[in-house]
Amino acid sequence: MRALRYISLHKIVNIIRLRISFHYSQITRKSKLLGMPWALSIEPTTHCNLRCPECPSGLRSFTRETGNMTMEDFKAIIIQLHKVVIHLNLYFQGEPFLNSHLSSMVAFAHMHHIHTSISTNGHYMNEKIAESLVNAGLDQIIFSIDGVTSSTYAAYRIGGNLDAVLKNMSCLASVKKRLRSKYPKIIWQTVIFSHNEHEVEWITAHYRNYGADALQLKTAQLYRLNSNDLLPRNPKWTRYKKDSIGYQIKNTLENKCWRMWSSSVITWNGYVIPCCFDKDAEYRMGSLKTERFYNIWTNTAYDNFRKTLLDNRKSIKMCQNCTEGSKVWA
Repeated sequence: MRALRYISLHKIVNIIRLRISFHYSQITRKSKLLGMPWALSIEPTTHCNLRCPECPSGLRSFTRETGNMTMEDFKAIIIQLHKVVIHLNLYFQGEPFLNSHLSSMVAFAHMHHIHTSISTNGHYMNEKIAESLVNAGLDQIIFSIDGVTSSTYAAYRIGGNLDAVLKNMSCLASVKKRLRSKYPKIIWQTVIFSHNEHEVEWITAHYRNYGADALQLKTAQLYRLNSNDLLPRNPKWTRYKKDSIGYQIKNTLENKCWRMWSSSVITWNGYVIPCCFDKDAEYRMGSLKTERFYNIWTNTAYDNFRKTLLDNRKSIKMCQNCTEGSKVWA
């Protein structure tokens, strides 16, 4: 099985140590850390070709710098962490394929026995790129397709071309078949909004016709809740509920979060941040330009962040829109 190439005794022991320290921290309300993250998100770029209205990358609303990660910086991260990391998301903000080193990053991570996943808006695919991804050993690729007509698709994916995306996904599927490869697994992902919720039944029935192996229906993360016409009318398709003061996240925000013990996010320019909800990298735990990851992962700033989470998670701004405990995948 392909999955076995990513597992080792050392990685298993690391996860066990993380679970023990996480549960100990929950029980005692004291931050304890006994391992290293088994999952990472690394941001290849913050550049994007689209203008999606709820995305800081699309809105160009970042206060942080925009740029591309270098191959040298990427290699340095993998060399530091490949003995513990099992899974790598090669995306955070931005469109990953706007970094010309993306296939090389996949190949380097794969060579170091790390499972890789890319999420893309699907506009940068051709036979040459598809071949490079298959040969690099990419495990999974997510195509974001939020509508099946030009009008519903363009309502959110502003500047996008639905026909091109569907053609590109089919191209990758054809290259996989020609190269006799089962990988990467192709995921059709639809974020459900008010303007496309009526298309869910059609998508569910037809997504495989375009080469996808699986379908993910995802609820939308929104910020302008009380004046947002993107909210679906069917409560099944939203992670928010309306009360006397407006819309609120459905889940109860508990003073715990497994992610703070199990994973981390690294921006294109080397900042280590605690979570993918920190889109503008406000909670910077340290910089890999000046420190090794281990020193950042175990430093006072990260420890204090975990302590605050255990004591009063609602006081952390980025956690206030968090979906832990909610149904994100519809």
